[in-house]
Amino acid sequence: MREWSEVLIHVRRGDEFLVALRAPDHGAYWHAIAGGVEAGEAFHAAAVRELREETGLEVEQLEPLGQFTYVREDWEAEPGLRVHVEAFLVDVEPGWEPVLNEEHDEYRWLPRDEAATLLFWPEPAQLLRALP
Repeated sequence: MREWSEVLIHVRRGDEFLVALRAPDHGAYWHAIAGGVEAGEAFHAAAVRELREETGLEVEQLEPLGQFTYVREDWEAEPGLRVHVEAFLVDVEPGWEPVLNEEHDEYRWLPRDEAATLLFWPEPAQLLRALP
């Protein structure tokens, strides 16, 4: 079975978390910031790059949150593909707003429980709910 690596980043601003709506040609669901790890790229470096590409956020410090693995659904590209995800948390300054790229149509800042409820995939929601 072929495997793929991705990163997921929960962005926290005070007591709220960023959720972004994926554009229709990217799935049209609410998600945290995420993306693939390029060949030879470390997970941390991929997370820093994805944040910059998807939100305009320039950071170096990320807090590791853990990892999980899932298998892509039949409706997704490459169904059955095993995906390993390493997750991170980043805190942003009060008042910071993302500048979304073409992968997202809108975003919301929500309290943890509301954000977790809105997230489409269960694993990111579980990680979010487990934060202290």
